[in-house]
Amino acid sequence: MAASLNEYFNEQFGIKEQDIRTFSPLTLAYIGDAVFDVIVRSILVNKGNTAVNKLHVRASSIVKAGTQAMIIKTVMDDLTDEEKDIYRRGRNSKPHTKAKNATTMDYLDATGFEAVIGFLYLKGDMDRVCDIVKIAIEKANLDLLK
Repeated sequence: MAASLNEYFNEQFGIKEQDIRTFSPLTLAYIGDAVFDVIVRSILVNKGNTAVNKLHVRASSIVKAGTQAMIIKTVMDDLTDEEKDIYRRGRNSKPHTKAKNATTMDYLDATGFEAVIGFLYLKGDMDRVCDIVKIAIEKANLDLLK
């Protein structure tokens, strides 16, 4: 079995594995935001060559806090108890920043979503990350695969 991307990075850069259960929800959200962004960008780019400004507009409409808040509400019933707990920890965290174009509640919900994605990524469970994104695309009718 191949190592997860995170395990690969740790191996390549000589980083000792950490217990991710001790990470703050904001740390999980920090990496989860990047992972979700890479997934969305990868889907868009791999569908074919497109003008970069169009790729940016489409990706930005999906990775923004308002859409992420909608996604987490859409997939909530499909999350495991552990994922719901990570989401609640992320949502209830006290971020030191605020999204420019989102309500406070949307920003907190998005932070919870990103924490779930980050937790799963660091855990090495990209299959589950992709499951959640697929469920979101289907249930929320995201304009990602069209």
